[in-house]
Amino acid sequence: MVAATEATAPKKDVPTSDIDVLIVGAGPAGYMAAAWLTRFKGLKVRIVEKRDGKIFAGQADGLQCRTLEVLDSFGFADRAWKDANHMLEISFWNPDESGKGVVRTGRIPDMMPGLSRFSQIVLHQGWVESYFRDNIRKYGGPEVEFSTMPERMEIDESAVDNDAAYPVKVVLRHLKEEAAAPEQFGHKVLNGLFRSANLVSEKEEDSGLAKEETKASVEVVNCKYVIGCDGAHSWVRRQLGFEMIGEHTDYVWGVLDIVPLTNFPDIRNRCAIHSAECGSVMVIPREGALVRFYIQLSEVERDSDGRVKRSKITPEMILAQAQKIMAPYTITYEEIQWFTAYQIGQRVVNEFSAHNRVFITGDAAHTHSPKAGQGMNTSMMDTYNLAWKIGEVCQGLASRSVLSTYGYERSMVAHDLINFDKKFAKLFSGKPAKDAADEAGISLEEFKKVFEQSHFFASGVSIDYNGSLLIAKPSPAVEDKYNPVRPSVVVSKCNLASNIPVGQRFNSFKVLNQSDARPWHMHELMKSDGRWRIIVFAGDVLDKPQMARLNKFAAHLDSDSSFVSKYTPKNRPRNGLFHFLTVHSSPRVEVELHDFPAALRPDHDYWSVYVDDMSFHEGHGEAYKNYGVDKKKGCVVVVRPDQYVSLLCELEDVEAIEKFFAEFLIPQN
Repeated sequence: MVAATEATAPKKDVPTSDIDVLIVGAGPAGYMAAAWLTRFKGLKVRIVEKRDGKIFAGQADGLQCRTLEVLDSFGFADRAWKDANHMLEISFWNPDESGKGVVRTGRIPDMMPGLSRFSQIVLHQGWVESYFRDNIRKYGGPEVEFSTMPERMEIDESAVDNDAAYPVKVVLRHLKEEAAAPEQFGHKVLNGLFRSANLVSEKEEDSGLAKEETKASVEVVNCKYVIGCDGAHSWVRRQLGFEMIGEHTDYVWGVLDIVPLTNFPDIRNRCAIHSAECGSVMVIPREGALVRFYIQLSEVERDSDGRVKRSKITPEMILAQAQKIMAPYTITYEEIQWFTAYQIGQRVVNEFSAHNRVFITGDAAHTHSPKAGQGMNTSMMDTYNLAWKIGEVCQGLASRSVLSTYGYERSMVAHDLINFDKKFAKLFSGKPAKDAADEAGISLEEFKKVFEQSHFFASGVSIDYNGSLLIAKPSPAVEDKYNPVRPSVVVSKCNLASNIPVGQRFNSFKVLNQSDARPWHMHELMKSDGRWRIIVFAGDVLDKPQMARLNKFAAHLDSDSSFVSKYTPKNRPRNGLFHFLTVHSSPRVEVELHDFPAALRPDHDYWSVYVDDMSFHEGHGEAYKNYGVDKKKGCVVVVRPDQYVSLLCELEDVEAIEKFFAEFLIPQN
């Protein structure tokens, strides 16, 4: 039994309901979870947020390549792409010869070309959340219940292994409007000081909301699952008794969102500025004329316990420091929208779930500096990893064993992020080396090198999940508390596709639709709709032995003993759980759609067969070459609903596919 507080039990006449999933926190992670779960029809999902409304200023501002791929899979990346500022170049500014000013010392691409069809973009978090709300509403999902917070939580440990049970009881407190407004600490300018992770104590965070007079009403919700997306001071995490493990630094940074007035020449480029003695600045040009500045603060007032006095941090104080760092250039502003301050710290939660019933995600699971642009992105990727698994379990499609892979996979990502951020933040915050003999100083050449090397990680495309029952490759020998009880019973034949790494996201190259010659990126065909992709690289189908291999594979799919028949619910179409995409390598004009077996184009689907061939207008995608697949023999790739590669095998390896799915999918007949 896990009890959240010592509050008395609710009275018998308090409203009570049963739901599948309660999402606590309506930030990017919470919205991502809601968007995913909305795709699983029939689930009862609620999302609650203790603050009083939408975000209009501040917070996170960057969307990385992989995040945009995911938003595109939900159908609204185009909105962000049109509204945002595109980050294409970064300029490095370092001390000039006199040491009294800064000078530009280099420019490089902001993101390594070719990593993704998207580049990094920057826009206000509130816009991103509005896109999510519209999308969730479009698919009939839940509206956010603002001014609502959990007050008490209990887990019935005797029921956690019962698939039909609702073992998590949560008492929700509906707040009076005035109680849910964020503290502004006497400032007229909107700020984020109330939520700056390491400047606010947990006691301070809760004190204003825990008073009895803030309560408008209470209710009891019995849940199958709870997802804690409630930020660095997570109520959910604390009620479970989980701890954040890591350390704080002494570095304090201020943040300004302003429309600047300046003669600094690179104000519309991302910039890393190091001064000789006054600290550093990162410049992030935003949508419209807005620019965000991350400014290292050298002098801040502290309490006796070392905690920064937030009320003493002002926009004027932060701007004055920026003026010193950016000299001889001048800077002021004609408009300020938001400011905040934060103390750099890198911490990871010691547990990611309780009984695979209550999960910790996003900032509740990991905190770090914001300058690498990972916070909002990693948070959303946490719930993108988790929510489809919960959806399949709630619909009776998959066993609860798949839920153990969430902590296993995302704890690795969190620790990699923290290690990256420690190095990046130290390089950014330290003083530049005065000369080659200055071992205590930061080498500016090393900083530039690390930044270039960070592209692959920062973009989000390099995540590589270890072997598990969902990833058919050997599990690492290292002991890990999140290691699933059962690893995959099959192992992929990775040599069949040298550029489709098992455990990584399936990359995207262009192919042509066999029926109408329209070019498509492979990712555009892999929507986040809860289905598994079976991508059949059919090879040269004009070769009779190869076509015979393909027909034999399709004949198995049509049999009553195939995974398609066993695991697809009777109330769904043939492609309702497994979405087949066939890509062949023969000349398109020498092949007809009806040459392919019906199992690969169910219900006369014209959008299931593609070819690696020249487009009339967009060139040749060279998919087989880019994926490293033999153009004669092909292969089969099993891709999870979240676009990560699960299994690589030959057309004959139907037994391997059957064994793979048998480990966690539930027969439907």
